[in-house]
Order: sequence, then C-alpha cells, then structure tokens
Amino acid sequence: MSQNTAPRKPSSSSGAWAAGGTLFAGVLMLVTGFMDIFQGIAGIAEDDIYTRVGDYVFKFNLTTWGWIHLILGIVVAIAGFGILKGAEWGRIAGISLASLNILFQFLFLPYQPWWALFSMAVSIFVIWALATDEAYGTDEKY
Repeated sequence: MSQNTAPRKPSSSSGAWAAGGTLFAGVLMLVTGFMDIFQGIAGIAEDDIYTRVGDYVFKFNLTTWGWIHLILGIVVAIAGFGILKGAEWGRIAGISLASLNILFQFLFLPYQPWWALFSMAVSIFVIWALATDEAYGTDEKY
C-alpha cells in the first residue's frame, strides 16, 4: 500500500534552535525582569544588604542601584511578555534591554559578582536568540 503525503518544507536546524531559543528568551526575560525587581526592592529597602567585594573605580549608592534595577526589571518583564506574544516591539525592546542589562550588570559587579556574570551570560543568549530568529515577521506563533 502506498501512502501520499504532502511535501514537507525543508527545515534547518538553526531555524528550529532560533525559534525555540526565542521562546526561551522570552521566558528568560520574564525571569530576569522579576529577579531585577526583587534585587531592586532589596537595594531600596535595606541599604546594607549588599557588600562591596573589591575596590573599583566606579562607586554608586545602593539605593540608586535599587531604583535602577527596579525600573529596569519592570521594563524587561514587559518586554519578555511582548516576546512571548510574538510582538515585533518585544523583539526590538528585548535586544535593546538585554544590551542595557549587560552594561548595568557590569557596573553592578562589585556588589554581586557571580549573579552579575550569570545575568550577563543570560542577556547574551537573549540577544543571540532574538537576533537570529527568522519566524518574526511571519504569521508563525510560538
């Protein structure tokens, strides 16, 4: 018995990785946003929660860092929601905010070095996933 099937569109493994990576990037943006919100609340509520690890050239007030992380976290979480909805503005905002997050986490290294490095690595993945996804601009949903 023979069976007729519709021809399949050739799939590229990088396209599948990028589409799955974009979904994961949206989730990571939400998680990073909420973690930044909590980090900001901790910096605002208790100024002595973070201790300086080393002596760096740049020094900021921890309450200021708390407000920066709180505002950035809210905006990053909103962009993560936009990415999950498949909005083009979410993708553009995600790339921009992940780049900004790398910069802010670099400046936050004296207070939380391991978390800052981890957050920078997550932001690099988010930039890659959002920049390489070919499904944006089409009618495909995640």
